[in-house]
Amino acid sequence: MPEPLLELRGITKTFPGVVALDGVSFDVRPGEVHALLGENGAGKSTLIKIIAGAYQPDSGELIFNGEAVRLASPRDAAARGVAVIYQEMSLYPELSVAENIFTGRHPRGPLGSVDWRRMVDGAEALFRTLDVELNVRHKVSRLTVGNRQRVEIAKALSQQARILIMDEPTASLTAHDVEILFGIVRRLRDQGVGIVYISHRLDEVFELADRVTVLRDGKYVGTLDVKEATPDRLISMMVGRTLDNLFPKETVPIGAPVLEVRGLTRSGVVEDISFEVRRGEIVGLSGLVGSGRSDLAQAIFGAHPPDRGEIRIDGKPVRVRTPRDAMRLGIAYVSEDRQRQGLVLPMSVKENITLAVLTDLTRFGFVRLRDEERQAERSVERLRVRTPSLMQQVANLSGGNQQKVVLSKWLLRRPKLLILDEPTRGIDVGAKAEIHRLMSELAAQGIGILMISSELPEILGMSDRVLVMRRGRLVAEFARADATQEAIIGQAMGAPPPTPVASTGVSEAPVT
Repeated sequence: MPEPLLELRGITKTFPGVVALDGVSFDVRPGEVHALLGENGAGKSTLIKIIAGAYQPDSGELIFNGEAVRLASPRDAAARGVAVIYQEMSLYPELSVAENIFTGRHPRGPLGSVDWRRMVDGAEALFRTLDVELNVRHKVSRLTVGNRQRVEIAKALSQQARILIMDEPTASLTAHDVEILFGIVRRLRDQGVGIVYISHRLDEVFELADRVTVLRDGKYVGTLDVKEATPDRLISMMVGRTLDNLFPKETVPIGAPVLEVRGLTRSGVVEDISFEVRRGEIVGLSGLVGSGRSDLAQAIFGAHPPDRGEIRIDGKPVRVRTPRDAMRLGIAYVSEDRQRQGLVLPMSVKENITLAVLTDLTRFGFVRLRDEERQAERSVERLRVRTPSLMQQVANLSGGNQQKVVLSKWLLRRPKLLILDEPTRGIDVGAKAEIHRLMSELAAQGIGILMISSELPEILGMSDRVLVMRRGRLVAEFARADATQEAIIGQAMGAPPPTPVASTGVSEAPVT
């Protein structure tokens, strides 16, 4: 067994009021993929920032190739061969691929000017080692998300990276891009690179990783060879309990339509959409990235109003030209981008929770602070938001707790219709189960839910009906009993239509 490239021993790191890491040990060896798992808030981000030199531990040792070192900065870490690819990529859109790869390290000619030929040749050589074809003269702004990620990987290799840390690398990728990424990861592993792979998707861990380490609440839980692990065992290690039901879907009475959409069109985006959502019903909306799912949700919410078509709420035609109109009609929308569109990150938990009902809490231009605090306290208790206090800056919460704050904000408005766009993206399995349980509770209260998700197990596990979109159109509808992964994927990708099934009696809306 090869000696570790990097070993961490007894790492502890505290922040005001929080022990982020408590005596954590971890190592990565050459030529292996070592998965790092844990719920949001378990300490994964803090650990990788210590490896990357962005944070210094309060105690413990970092050992590179048998030598104890102190990484005072990211530059120190990079000099020892550490490269990190974060979820938020750090590329310059208006520079070329080659310029991004060699930013700050441009090859120079005899007189000190940039040697553009060498830079282009060097970039092309890097992509050849990855078996990727890419025009290195193109601006990064022209690239897909998948190709931008490949630029980040090439940039890391250009710095002679021996340890590559990948933080949720597939979060925004298409299925095709994921396949390409997996091929690159395996190729780098075969070249002797040590890879730390962070993901909430257990199927990726079992497909790629050699070993897996689990953190919980800032503590080291254990390390397993992947061949010894099972999904149930890893989940139990992550959350400290078994998750017998990740999709706690309850059967509740389905009522009258709360939302009816007829012929909804926004030119070039969604075309002639007709469907309905009934009280107590969870309708799953599936489709490939770019199929128009989020565009449809934003049209219903008034963020990007449709050009034509009809929306009915409780059977009455309504005009939804702005989100304010939608909110007044009892529509709430939880965006897939919670940090940019759902939260005000510098503000506190309390301020974010009460943001959508602030006018109701205001008298003579002043916020009734005691009422605001009561509302926020009840919401935190109801949704089990883990926060040191109501005044905690929401930016410092884990992803799952941030999502609970967004949901709390909208639930204070007592919506009739709740639109959830990727409600569990980027959050851990424990928080996923809690949000799924909350969805069932809301449906039982008679709220209609339209759930957009790219995770087919979530669509199948939580939906009463499933709608499928392709290229801006609704192309299929499945009753819960008839929905399968194969059928949904087939319709999303343009397979022949499924054999007709008897009507469920739930929806009479034609689907085109």
